[in-house]
Amino acid sequence: MAYNAVEMSDWQISEAAEQNMPTPEEWREKLGLEKDEMLPMGRLSKLDFLKIIERLKDRPDGKYIEVTAITPTPLGEGKSTTSMGLMEGMGKRGLNVGGCLRQPSGGPTMNIKGTAAGGGNALLIPLTEFSMGLTGDINDIMNAHNLAMVALTARMQHERNYNDEQLDRLTKMRRLNIDPTRVEMGWIMDFCAQSLRNIVIGLGGRMDGFTMQSRFGIAVGSELMAILSIVRDLADLRERLDKITVAFDKSGKPVYTGDLEVGGAMTAWMRNTINPTLMSTAEHQPCMVHAGPFANIAVGQSSIIADRIGLKMFDYHVTESGFAADIGFEKFWNVKCRFSGLKPHVSVLTSTIRAMKMHGGGPKVVAGLKLPEEYTKENLGLLEKGLANMVHHINVIKKSGINPVVCINGFYTDTKDEIAMVRKAAEDAGARCALSTHWADGGDGALEFADVVKEACEDESEFKFLYPLEMKLRDRVDKIAKEVYGADGVSWTAEAEAKAKMLEADSQYDDFATMMVKTHLSLTHDPALKGVPKGWTLPIRDVLIYSGAKFLCPCAGAISLMPGTSSDPAFRKVDVDTKTGKVQGIF
Repeated sequence: MAYNAVEMSDWQISEAAEQNMPTPEEWREKLGLEKDEMLPMGRLSKLDFLKIIERLKDRPDGKYIEVTAITPTPLGEGKSTTSMGLMEGMGKRGLNVGGCLRQPSGGPTMNIKGTAAGGGNALLIPLTEFSMGLTGDINDIMNAHNLAMVALTARMQHERNYNDEQLDRLTKMRRLNIDPTRVEMGWIMDFCAQSLRNIVIGLGGRMDGFTMQSRFGIAVGSELMAILSIVRDLADLRERLDKITVAFDKSGKPVYTGDLEVGGAMTAWMRNTINPTLMSTAEHQPCMVHAGPFANIAVGQSSIIADRIGLKMFDYHVTESGFAADIGFEKFWNVKCRFSGLKPHVSVLTSTIRAMKMHGGGPKVVAGLKLPEEYTKENLGLLEKGLANMVHHINVIKKSGINPVVCINGFYTDTKDEIAMVRKAAEDAGARCALSTHWADGGDGALEFADVVKEACEDESEFKFLYPLEMKLRDRVDKIAKEVYGADGVSWTAEAEAKAKMLEADSQYDDFATMMVKTHLSLTHDPALKGVPKGWTLPIRDVLIYSGAKFLCPCAGAISLMPGTSSDPAFRKVDVDTKTGKVQGIF
């Protein structure tokens, strides 16, 4: 049944829908899983990936559906909601459908963006578990990541305090000669904490660590989360966790986690993270959760592992990419699919009339403040000017060889003429288009959407990557900037260009993926520039080295790896009913 999404909060809808949520045993029977393939954890279960993929290895894959979006407002465009709605609509049609979303970070959950569980009647449940730690993957990643930093800083202290003979006798360690000015890693935590972006550690005496500048990033931006997104199994995870570049030595050679002999312990912390968590839509279609968000500073994809087993278990498997097609889809297309060997059948471009009005020159949208009336009343002029952003993203997806489906994520304030204008523009650009009111109506509101996606899955596609692996780093960045973002070219700071040249000259980096880091609020590096800006250059200020994930990450503009908490954060509204113990106020 559909609940009154206008009058009920998401946590209230989740609480109601949870009353009939399948038990682990009911899920096992419904999904045809063996008893030892589900690992119960309270009301939820993890799926034993290794056992499931081995048993189903000869079963043909289902249809592979990716969900992305146009450039969002700060409120988001509803990719998770659209993913949930699509699964619910296909479920209403009697199709064997499932999917995978990314685990939310505590940062946005306790800040302004919310928990990324979808919304209204297109919601992932149970909401409290999803929003507050789930089955522990992010916590395990934090412990593994910070253990590497403990190993690094302790090693630096001991190398300073002991001579070579003492170092060998007391610690059984060889001297690594780590350069304190070239430490690549920082610490992580899963909140938006701007006061920790730049810190000094090791203050005190000689036994209080090594004094140096350091930093914190948000947990889901960790290289370890990127690794979890793209590993194929536990052995792959173990190998990669020895290859993370933590620093450079004083001769310029990389220092790896393997040199610190910490990769095994990191794997021990992360051993359970390779198994996806099974959850449910509000209408009880199965949906896994695996890996994390933040496609502007990370890979921002649900995992290859979940996609592999989802394609075996479901006839239609839905996966989500973070933010807009210039970021999330580009990384799905040129990184995730290259690593996985999987080819999508269709990409859904989530679009809202609200966002297109913003791109047409509408007033600034600020999370937490009331929307200006231009977004809640018909305004065909603003909408028409903003359609170019949607068309740009359609063309980006088409470069991959896929014909996209535009989903108009319907708001009750949208008018017939506005919807007709968007539909015509999408179809004129060569895309299918469907209106979906899944937020208000659940699966019943997503039937047209489900039918159009099902039809698109039967298209013959000629999937191809944007660039070959043989292309050098700076040439790749130039191609992405021009063909995906619409830039005229790329400018490099002297430091970034020197680092890029060093990486290009070292053959060990030849097959590393290019993982762009830039704002999600614009096609450009500047979040204030909306629509489809012309006549601009993409500035690159640094290149991060994620050698365990095999990513090189060019950083555009002033984007920070640690977001900040706003003046009116969501945690002010979260509380616990002391009589029932239930969490309230999560959205």
